[in-house]
Amino acid sequence: MVHQGEVEGSVKLAFQELVSLLERIFVTYGVSPANAKILAENCAACERDGSLSHGMFRIPGYVSSLQSGWVNGAALPVVEDTGGAFIRVDAKNGFAQPALIAARAMLVERARQYGIGLLALRRSHHFSALWPDVEPFADEGLVALSFVNSMACVVPHGGHKAVFGTNPIAFAAPRRDEPPFVFDQASSAIANGDVQIAAREGRMLEPGMGVDRDGHPTRDPKAVLDGGALLPFGGHKGNSIALMVEILGAALTGGFFSGEFDWSEFKGAQTPKTGQLFIVIDPERGGNGVFRDRVSEISALVRESGQDRLPGDRRMQMRARSTAEGIVLSQANHDMLQSYV
Repeated sequence: MVHQGEVEGSVKLAFQELVSLLERIFVTYGVSPANAKILAENCAACERDGSLSHGMFRIPGYVSSLQSGWVNGAALPVVEDTGGAFIRVDAKNGFAQPALIAARAMLVERARQYGIGLLALRRSHHFSALWPDVEPFADEGLVALSFVNSMACVVPHGGHKAVFGTNPIAFAAPRRDEPPFVFDQASSAIANGDVQIAAREGRMLEPGMGVDRDGHPTRDPKAVLDGGALLPFGGHKGNSIALMVEILGAALTGGFFSGEFDWSEFKGAQTPKTGQLFIVIDPERGGNGVFRDRVSEISALVRESGQDRLPGDRRMQMRARSTAEGIVLSQANHDMLQSYV
């Protein structure tokens, strides 16, 4: 049931209500029912947890990409078992999340069997946050890392042409008697979705985040998006991490580098066709039996040092609030979703 939110001009939906609405949208635009459920739960989780640059904000991009024929929403991923800890998946030009789900049980089994499991996705489209990919592994007591490259929108440190994507990294580890420690961060100074939101809202960026089409530093998000580029975070240090993600996310998996694919003939395409690597570790192989306690201990030490929150804390707070009170959508976003069904 849709409820008018407390904020004027807003609507509240329960999580499953939002999932059902998103499923209908995805199916309407050619996504198979099984894949639609996976994508809808992923996108709704981002909105629920306050990851707004990867929630409802992404729906027009999903729709336009599907309409363009650039991505196959009904793709059936093919899992390739190498017989060891290394598993490969050909996503068949579909979305990354269904490809992960297709191989997830095998990946967990291999991590338990060998102490570590690797999953390499190729010919996949990733258009969401990374934390939903890794957090469920930590819920099962495993450590997980993921690396994914994207479309070329980041100029290398000291360079003059965009080569890297925002190239995020995500990490998740279980803790004792509290939610897992999870971080998800781009190797660029700011995520591309946040630049788009700033442009839409008319806000300037912080210094050091982007350059215009002539390579000059700019705080104008529209200049960054109009032929400009983002910068790596931390200068040459972020540059090294972005390059590592290209190697792990594309070269190792068989995916495209961020600047290697051509979508110029697919008007409206927005979902980058790249690759993704997962590394999943069974911490029990460490042999000390206190891994969860140790992760909780170091988390407590960081908080006691004066840091007011750890990565993921705010997201968990938003999740608890949204679960109790409903997910708040602006009236504009709710109307946008309704227009697609």
